[in-house]
Amino acid sequence: MGRGGKSKDRSEPERRCIVTGETGPKAGLIRFVAGPDGTVVPDLAAKLPGRGIYVAADRAVLERAISKRMFSKGAKAQVAVPEGLLDIVEDGLLKRVQDAIGLARKAGAAVSGYEKVRDALASWPVAALLQATDGSERGKGKLWTPEGARWIGHLTADEIGLAFGRDRVVHAVVAAGALGRRVVEDAARLKGIRANDGGDRASGKERLNA
Repeated sequence: MGRGGKSKDRSEPERRCIVTGETGPKAGLIRFVAGPDGTVVPDLAAKLPGRGIYVAADRAVLERAISKRMFSKGAKAQVAVPEGLLDIVEDGLLKRVQDAIGLARKAGAAVSGYEKVRDALASWPVAALLQATDGSERGKGKLWTPEGARWIGHLTADEIGLAFGRDRVVHAVVAAGALGRRVVEDAARLKGIRANDGGDRASGKERLNA
């Protein structure tokens, strides 16, 4: 049994965080590898060759890994940590989220704008409802997350807009499917890495599945 009494999916790969020592699904961890020059590189897509070093997708945990020089222990060799690693990870995760949303949009599986989002929530199998941190609380409160979907509220209107090729987007929705799962997983990791600025509070009805 996992935390909260939920059964673990034994088919989902798990890895151990070098900081906390806890084992969990790879989707909730960030993989790092040592590059040819011995510098730590974030492998956000988990595809780079080399020994994987896993850290929980949590800002405080990653800060501890850096300050306590725990990457060398995980790599079983002396490695160098690049300056600004936290920012590199955050920027990389944001780009992955935006790229996945952009691909979903091109495939007709993501829309933006209040009216289109409202219609999609009523008719689509939804993976995620996205609402900008700097959007109107009144407007955001009129929409809610369908059962089984996730609410993502830690991106700005500019950040969501970039994924849609627009200046600003406050409301967006991504359909269920492979790209939707990627958006949900990478957005969750991004939320863990971002400093808590209070921008991820649920609006309107308490986001039932957030």
